[in-house]
Amino acid sequence: MLDDHRTAPIDARLRATLTFLEKLTLSPGELGPDDVAPVLAAGVSRRGVEEAIYVATLFNVIDRLADALDFELPRPEDGPRTAWILTKLGYGASVLPG
Repeated sequence: MLDDHRTAPIDARLRATLTFLEKLTLSPGELGPDDVAPVLAAGVSRRGVEEAIYVATLFNVIDRLADALDFELPRPEDGPRTAWILTKLGYGASVLPG
């Protein structure tokens, strides 16, 4: 799926959402109501679209800040532990105190 979400064996709702988010990330000035229609037609609720936008926006901001400030990137082996923390404890658990 990481190579090409358009041809990966994934749910149509996820495929439509990823296509929408790709355009949101790479060409936000070209995004319009016609881009949301396929996502809704695939069965994603308006609330689901909003949530996807929130998550993508958060990651885009973090990514751009990391690039601008030269943050160290997490290692691939840290992925499962980080995913567990985020799914079990929420994003607040990944924030350093203070």
